[in-house]
Amino acid sequence: MKQGGHTVATGKHKGPNSRSNQQLHSVLLTLGLLLLILALGVGGGVLLDRQVLLRRDPCPYIPDDASESFQLKAEAWRTIEREFVSPDDVDAQQMTYGAIRGMVITLDDPGHTRFLAPEELRRHRQFTAGQFEGIGAEVEIRDDQPVIVSTLEGSPAEHAGLAEGDVILEVDGEEVTGLPLHQVVTRVSGPAGTEVTLVIEAAETGEVREVTLTRVEIELDRVTWAHLSETEVAHVRISAFSSGVAETLLDMLDEIEAEIEMRALILDLRDNSGGLLSEAIGVTSLFVESGTVVRRIDAQGDVSETSVLEDVEARPSPPPSHTVVLVNARTASAAEVVAGALQDHGRATLVGTPTSGAGTVLHEFELADGSALLLAVEEWRTPEGRTIWREGLNPDVEITLPPDVTPAFPVQTDALTFQQLQEGPDSQLIRALELVSAP
Repeated sequence: MKQGGHTVATGKHKGPNSRSNQQLHSVLLTLGLLLLILALGVGGGVLLDRQVLLRRDPCPYIPDDASESFQLKAEAWRTIEREFVSPDDVDAQQMTYGAIRGMVITLDDPGHTRFLAPEELRRHRQFTAGQFEGIGAEVEIRDDQPVIVSTLEGSPAEHAGLAEGDVILEVDGEEVTGLPLHQVVTRVSGPAGTEVTLVIEAAETGEVREVTLTRVEIELDRVTWAHLSETEVAHVRISAFSSGVAETLLDMLDEIEAEIEMRALILDLRDNSGGLLSEAIGVTSLFVESGTVVRRIDAQGDVSETSVLEDVEARPSPPPSHTVVLVNARTASAAEVVAGALQDHGRATLVGTPTSGAGTVLHEFELADGSALLLAVEEWRTPEGRTIWREGLNPDVEITLPPDVTPAFPVQTDALTFQQLQEGPDSQLIRALELVSAP
């Protein structure tokens, strides 16, 4: 039908122009959808990332009830990679290690359960073997600053005049204030024969000085002793329960009895950070003839008991009334097992301050890249069932040293006269001597 010289389409009939218009409309619609998706991708990238993450197949290592948590971590990771202002500072390994350390912190087992990078794991194994490479100084964090707690006799740290309370400000030109302990230790330690330069603030004077030390291989004397002058008392210290300590102590007791007619024994476990449970059981077995050393409770609540070793030869030793164990807030882990067992069995009197409360059994879980988790898999308790974890042990006689007084260990007491010892500042040791010297 023609109207006014124009053709008008009616009904279902469609001419060529109509089909062209429909194709154009379809193209425009497609372009519009693409532009909409692009806009959502630019403005809502996080949302798209999340949807993609939700559609991914679950990783076999991710528990079913933790998939959303892992997706959240992945979302944060991708956001950091994409948006952080300094891409060169985004280190995948350090982010991974930081995330693992963050998980460990939430377990509330400070100083015990921990994550170790490969180099830290190597040093940990050296520690339990009784030897390591470094400068011979023990360090801890106080008020965000790495502070020297003690130096080993004959070590580079001692020869350089480093002392308890000295603050480490820099290591090889890098400030270390605010760094976690493991990072400070990593910087200070290193292969024997290499050098490390420290900037130290002296505890007594506040003087700041720079000192360069050569690292050495250090074999630790974990068991030392001294004959307290003008007495028949042996002052024995165990600094850590590394491999072979129980056997060393057994030999030392023979040595002591060959030199003096030992009437009393002061076993010094102050500042002992622990070590191998097997060595703690071995040491306890030298003093307790039979019975339980420690009770162990696993994650399922099952309880098991570890008894004294049956094949230990009986060794003459002072009676319980003449045996004292010295403890303090840095007496931890395996050292608490020994102290608690001797206390429960009535084998010794505990003198000092409440212990650390690190009452868990650590198991080493090595990870794919050579790092590891030292994870508390069991809680231990004393033979009578007293809780150690997070509570510590209370001494029978509580005596607190002033903050500026350090314990006198055998390396110091060996050179003291009886009068010097009695007039000295270590009131815990003085009280122990009074107790073991009583009729």
